Amino acid sequence: MNEFEWRRQLRDLRQPLAPRRDLWTSIDALLEDAERTQEPVPPHSHEPRRRRLLAAVGLAASLLLAAGIGWRAWQHPTAAPATERLQAGAHWKPADPRFAGAAIELDAARMELQLALQQAPDSPALQRLLGRTEQQQTQLRQLGRQAG
Repeated sequence: MNEFEWRRQLRDLRQPLAPRRDLWTSIDALLEDAERTQEPVPPHSHEPRRRRLLAAVGLAASLLLAAGIGWRAWQHPTAAPATERLQAGAHWKPADPRFAGAAIELDAARMELQLALQQAPDSPALQRLLGRTEQQQTQLRQLGRQAG
């Protein structure tokens, strides 16, 4: 077989083809059989009961979500300590040049975290990062005092 014969066969496939038998008669027969064997639906369906159950589950889920949010807000401190820390932390310039680069980096990180906290004051992650940064600054100051 060569390429021309393949192309001719492909063109022949594009032609409409009638089925060998009528499909609609068998489909109709199958549908009628299904209707005859189908059980009748009782007049009191379970649909209203299901709707009430779904509504109750949805209400319980929303109450649980609200309680969880309230509990989490109660457990975490307010933004007041973070705003107090915004004013704290004066710039420290160590006399030892070995600590100067670290002091600059930590001070820049603290300032960026303070700016981020101004935009999202209730963020516990930002508050933790700011606390860690201030702790690292304190440790660096202690190292500076010990070294010189």
